[in-house]
Amino acid sequence: MSHEPFVIDVRDVTKTFGGRAVVDRIALQVGRGEIYGFLGPNGSGKTTFLRVLCGLLTPDSGDGQCLGYDIRTQAAQIKQHVGYMTQRFSFYEDLTVAENLDFVARIYGVPSRREAVERSLEGLGLAARRRQLAGTLSGGWKQRLALAACLIHGPRLLLLDEPTAGVDPKARREFWETIHRLAVDGLTVLVTTHYMDEAERCHRLAYIANGSLLARGTVAEVVGAVALVTWEVAGPDLPGLATRLRGRPGVEQVVVFGNALHVSGRDAARLEAALEPWRRGAWRWERVATGLEDVFITLMETPPESR
Repeated sequence: MSHEPFVIDVRDVTKTFGGRAVVDRIALQVGRGEIYGFLGPNGSGKTTFLRVLCGLLTPDSGDGQCLGYDIRTQAAQIKQHVGYMTQRFSFYEDLTVAENLDFVARIYGVPSRREAVERSLEGLGLAARRRQLAGTLSGGWKQRLALAACLIHGPRLLLLDEPTAGVDPKARREFWETIHRLAVDGLTVLVTTHYMDEAERCHRLAYIANGSLLARGTVAEVVGAVALVTWEVAGPDLPGLATRLRGRPGVEQVVVFGNALHVSGRDAARLEAALEPWRRGAWRWERVATGLEDVFITLMETPPESR
């Protein structure tokens, strides 16, 4: 990541629908070549914030720049330099892969269109499928076509809204390898995801809930800021143990992780006191490093007034 001026630099961005602040005073700075992840529950404001950044929505208040353009007054210029991959990317199922890319290139007025389509087919590994009808592609190949279409006009910023939902693990891994290769070449990427392994592939993260930005930074910074203590317990009747532990003072969450439970809280002393009655039984207890998933479950379950 370079030390050039920020690709995105916004302050106090707010967007209201029906009297409710869907995006509430969010500030964000993103550098060139950075992969920035957005996490949060459904309806938290992630997609709305992305649409404000790329010029599809005008904020009710707040200001700043995206790609050097004013987000309030220069939306048209921003859109020319952004690739936006929505959750439901639309393409023509009865056109071939190459025909779909040619159509998108026409829309953007891409110069030397034929060469641009060829570069896109080669760059995204689609050349062998150029004559295949888009409607017959598997989920992973449709995703690759969607990414190629978003990149064909040479954007400087790529917005990805849950881009790997519904594709298999191999396709997800290949997709992320492509994203990192593009970032090395200077493309800036904002991505929303529900997958913790994908979140950990981002250079930095932001967690949004109820329109507010609750945590941001590297994975280590986000985990450290929540300051959660986590114990892992294995043994008999874990569902029964989970029921008895939930709601005890100091126990903020109890979550099943494979053949064990993760029991977490922010007050180490209160948490240990709560666990004491079960520490000498048939269960095996070990204090473990708090993971990103532990942190985000805690953030999701913490009432707004307690944050």
